[in-house]
Amino acid sequence: MEAGNHSSVTEFILLGLTEDPVLGVICFVIFLGIYVVTLVGNSSIIALIRSCAHLHTPMYLFLGHLAFVDIGCSTAVTPVMLIGFLRHGLAITTAGCEAQFCSAVLFGTTECFLLAAMAYDRYVAISLPLLYSTHMSPRVCVLLLGASYLGGCVNAWTFASCLLSLSFCGPNQIDHFFCDFSPLVKLSCSDVSVLEIIASISSGSIIVVTVIVIVLSYIRILITVLKMPSTEGRHKAFSTCTSHLTAVTLYYGSITFIYVMPKSSYSTGQNKVVSVFYTVVVPMLNPLIYSLRNRDVKEALRKTTLRKYS
Repeated sequence: MEAGNHSSVTEFILLGLTEDPVLGVICFVIFLGIYVVTLVGNSSIIALIRSCAHLHTPMYLFLGHLAFVDIGCSTAVTPVMLIGFLRHGLAITTAGCEAQFCSAVLFGTTECFLLAAMAYDRYVAISLPLLYSTHMSPRVCVLLLGASYLGGCVNAWTFASCLLSLSFCGPNQIDHFFCDFSPLVKLSCSDVSVLEIIASISSGSIIVVTVIVIVLSYIRILITVLKMPSTEGRHKAFSTCTSHLTAVTLYYGSITFIYVMPKSSYSTGQNKVVSVFYTVVVPMLNPLIYSLRNRDVKEALRKTTLRKYS
């Protein structure tokens, strides 16, 4: 697409989540705490997986990359949001705004593909255990990881192309805490009808494809589990999937609301709340979900702690 003319607007003003200075300080403290927990939690997951030999399996390989992607997604958004709490009307250049959004799309899309790869891994482990070493060989895992990051890059490039084709020649105040696609499109003086369709198709197709992989994987898992003779076996099989299902539900529910549903069906305030959830809160929750509900992770954490203080 041909690059748009940004000469009349060189920077945008992020209005943030609140104009109240007292509420801004309170939110700053809360979200700074969330960001610190996100960094510490996800970094700990990565370090734990790297240091414990029995966690060197495809499932935890994907989990380590999921933790890395969560750090990237949160870091693309949260620092700017934190500054916005202390300085209402934060200025950001057009290039910086586009870079921030594309970084969030890159990591967010990669997370979709990683969650799909993790669902496929659980399907093979539960339904095809004898073929697990073949279907989830190191080569297959590298291909799945490469496809996940490539998918993120392609979707980010699509959105970047859409943004670069826009012209901004009027108001430059973004009613949001980060540079999201919808608020930027509202400020454009270009014809955005085609671009909105392209963006919806790009994000919608990725969500549909990855959801289909996840749903089919769990249908096959359910069929396998229901055929198991023992209650203990069924419970053990389901317990390995609950963390992943929780993460999938939280993440896909919020991004579907933002990028797939018609824009007329929700307000700017709702957009902000859901955006906070999937860009800031979910990256903090994922390491807690996987550590609190995963026996292997808890055991590895216990052994590492005992080794450190013994």
